Amino acid sequence: MGRQAEQRDGAVGRGPLCVGAPHTLLWLAASLLLLVAQVLALENGLLRTPPMGWLAWERFRCNINCDEDPKNCISERLFMEMADRLAEDGWRELGYVYVNIDDCWIGKRDAKGRLVPDPKRFPNGIAHLADYVHSLGLKLGIYEDLGNFTCMGYPGTTLDKVVQDAQTFAEWKVDMLKLDGCYSTPEERATGYPKMAAALNATGRRIAFSCSWPAYDGGLPPKVNYSLLADTCNLWRNYDDIQDSWKSVLYILDWFVTYQDILQPVAGPGHWNDPDMLLIGNFGLSFEEAQAQMALWTVLAAPLFMSTDLRTISAQNMDILQNPLMIKINQDPLGIQGRRIVKEEFFIEVFLRPLSHGASALVFFSRRTDMPYRYQSSLATLNFTSSHVYEAQNVYTGEIISDLHGETEFTVTVNPSGVVMWYVYPKSLGKAHH
Repeated sequence: MGRQAEQRDGAVGRGPLCVGAPHTLLWLAASLLLLVAQVLALENGLLRTPPMGWLAWERFRCNINCDEDPKNCISERLFMEMADRLAEDGWRELGYVYVNIDDCWIGKRDAKGRLVPDPKRFPNGIAHLADYVHSLGLKLGIYEDLGNFTCMGYPGTTLDKVVQDAQTFAEWKVDMLKLDGCYSTPEERATGYPKMAAALNATGRRIAFSCSWPAYDGGLPPKVNYSLLADTCNLWRNYDDIQDSWKSVLYILDWFVTYQDILQPVAGPGHWNDPDMLLIGNFGLSFEEAQAQMALWTVLAAPLFMSTDLRTISAQNMDILQNPLMIKINQDPLGIQGRRIVKEEFFIEVFLRPLSHGASALVFFSRRTDMPYRYQSSLATLNFTSSHVYEAQNVYTGEIISDLHGETEFTVTVNPSGVVMWYVYPKSLGKAHH
């Protein structure tokens, strides 16, 4: 939990404590035990590293026209075909294991109030789809909304339906729930998200919980209590939806950097900030911009949810998304979110993420739009204080830079709207392994 959040919320027994009052000590001990029990009850043990997988929304939105566009509509077929690609094209082995349905899957509620998928587009039901996904060694995610309606107008999960819907998802053997926040009030969100977390845990099935809660409350304290959020959700959307453009990537990145002192301390194993989907493989990013989004999302310890057509993705974009060293960095078990540590007046920025075994990830990022820029620096300038001799591996090219002492000057050439990313490790550890 972030120190700011702890200070804001206070602590049990914060007032004066009489040393000669054993009943007060007993009360304090009991209260602390209760608090610990409540926190543990919300810990499902999932997502110790950022989740990875595929999500429908950015690429396929709410396309329900299966008569005219059967290959690209939100349907059982689409999710099965994407699951096939994850299993057969090398994605699963790298960690991309979630196949996540987004909005527009619901048909109605039945006579007992239970959710029913659209019968034409999901003729065999969600449980059948989950079985298929599981048979490939993958996991199924599903979408609902804490409100009267989903964002696209389908039946939502009102407060009186939370427990029933959690049980339904568990019966279907769903592995992740994304709970959106359209058509909800702040009061409903404050009650509904913790209620859903408890309801999911009560089912006995381990279901990862993705919350859109902070995005609907402005993303910042005091309206957003990040210590409570970390006890309630495995990941959460902090800010606006990403759109298929470089402008949108920068818009979200700028918000995360502006508020990194608030956001960075609250991320960690089991609870992650989510800057939204990867656009790589769609229409809005150049090659350099695609490499940059992947590197920046990785250094931010972000979930890696692709939202592109895996049936037609180019080899070039697959190489970006399937970079083994990049994924190793994203999945580092320490789970520390990186920070921007340098912002130069000539539009070069440097991000640093601490990793296991004394290693680090460095991202040199150019916002320039003219020509490649030769950026000079040293590890000492970039907050490296150890006397180790380091090696750095360029994450995209594989090139090794040897014998880097703290004061060793180096130059990296960063392309416009592009990145150079280094995996930096003490030389005594040996070369980075792909």
